[in-house]
Amino acid sequence: MNLLEKTLDLSYWKRLKIAFQYVMPQKYLTQFAGWFAKQKWGSVTHFAIKMFAKKYDINMDEAAKENFSDYASFNEFFIRKLKDDARKIDENPTALCQPADGKISQCGHIFDETMLQAKGHSFSLRDLLAGDEELTETFKNGEFATTYLSPRDYHRVHMPCDATLRKMIYVPGDLFSVNPFLNEHIPNLLARNERVICVFDTEFGKMVQILVGATITASISTVWAGIINPPRLTHVKSWDYDGEQAIKLTKGQEMGAFQLGSTVINLFQQDRVKLAENLDVDSVTRVGEVLAFKK
Repeated sequence: MNLLEKTLDLSYWKRLKIAFQYVMPQKYLTQFAGWFAKQKWGSVTHFAIKMFAKKYDINMDEAAKENFSDYASFNEFFIRKLKDDARKIDENPTALCQPADGKISQCGHIFDETMLQAKGHSFSLRDLLAGDEELTETFKNGEFATTYLSPRDYHRVHMPCDATLRKMIYVPGDLFSVNPFLNEHIPNLLARNERVICVFDTEFGKMVQILVGATITASISTVWAGIINPPRLTHVKSWDYDGEQAIKLTKGQEMGAFQLGSTVINLFQQDRVKLAENLDVDSVTRVGEVLAFKK
């Protein structure tokens, strides 16, 4: 069943939900969410955070700050830190760790330049990497893992292994929601959305970690550059980190954050790693658990 047939097979309301993604003012909704998330309205903010946490069944016992009143704004709550012992980092030197809490959306082999987005349709590695020829050649026939962070998840992103940052690329794009339903029904979604591509050197070969934006994801940040967006540029922009500018990060270290949920994509070179056998679509992920092993 192709994508059109799958869409026509859906109920009227589901088709309407997909259509709405194309016509809604993505940028303005996201700008409003960003403005709202910054507001410090005291008890009103605390009540809203409490209702949000209840709706999404968020476990506050593992948060460094357990009380809703400890957060002055939604932004502070969205990127809340966890207690020091909340996530154990796997110490096996041949293992790479999960970068985020969430669920595996897809994972597996990159067939030449083709990656699986969801059951029934794929997207292009070249498109995902904004047409970068060198990076595309580097990761052809490699391995990938896509992790979806829902609104209930911890929103900080960590390093799978020790690594040296070599390049960061901001790619402007759409702001479609990346929830599993829409990921399955909007073609090329992950290669169309705004994203930040981080290129690393590791003992496991080159590695890319991509932070994908989405509707209501008010900002993406990294620990070395701070908030990348907003502002939302209209052109691709890259930063090089060579020589004295190189930035070294360690396994399990925080590398970035989303203000609300989104998606992380990891790319690995051909014949460098083997993804953990227990990983499959909808596998629950936790920072520090095993993502892959050295091949």
